[in-house]
Amino acid sequence: MDKSNELWKEQDRDMVQVKIPFNLAGGVKEYHSAIWPGLTLQWKGNHLLLELPAEADGLSSAFYGGGMNRLERAVNLYVDRNYECSDPVQDMENKLREWGYSLSGCAGLMTAVPLEHAAVAEEDTGSAGIFVCVTAAAGNAARAGVERNVLAVYRPGTINIMLGIDGCLTPAAMVNVVQTAVEAKAAALADLGITDPENGLIATGTTTDAIVLAVSQSGRYSAEHVYAGTATDLGGAIGRLVYSAVTGSLLSVQTRKDSE
Repeated sequence: MDKSNELWKEQDRDMVQVKIPFNLAGGVKEYHSAIWPGLTLQWKGNHLLLELPAEADGLSSAFYGGGMNRLERAVNLYVDRNYECSDPVQDMENKLREWGYSLSGCAGLMTAVPLEHAAVAEEDTGSAGIFVCVTAAAGNAARAGVERNVLAVYRPGTINIMLGIDGCLTPAAMVNVVQTAVEAKAAALADLGITDPENGLIATGTTTDAIVLAVSQSGRYSAEHVYAGTATDLGGAIGRLVYSAVTGSLLSVQTRKDSE
């Protein structure tokens, strides 16, 4: 990531505003969405809590509560990079009980990225409100499409994307959102020059990335989205937001490393 700072400066004028919202020294541990009324993101020490204002349609690769579900919240739990467990679902369930959260309506993620490096980006397109939160690091960057070593045990995701959309989407459009978000993540890694250490090729992600999508299906906007590819206003905004948030979180982590 030698060229990361230069890339950030060059593209800053074209990228959406990215916030690293948590200033722990200053006591800032809560972020309120500017585009989805009632949506909050809280730093809770060892986890991030994304609370939705009302139950929403969910689609995710989360190891806990993943698939197609109704969601009320998403949790991104920080664990040590050496965490390896045969039953992460039980670990997450134990934590949810400890915190007093309902076991239902929750998507659970894990990350080895310090949570203060979470990056947030938002946009109101006029037909939907989009919220993105990313925690990202590239220590186990990997390229899809080539042979590589596989993991025998569960390990925490390194690029976790929590994406909330206040708007109305068909099920097919929700899948399209995930596709666009993953393309944007891969583009950010390519532009930062991040490579797969096993082969030196440009990485498309890391070995254990995860994504959570929550869609309000509210009538606040008149449009119903049936597509979310990069040629649509919805998909174009999602691409910009995810690209920017992935870049922002990665550079926040890198800046910390450079200062140590």
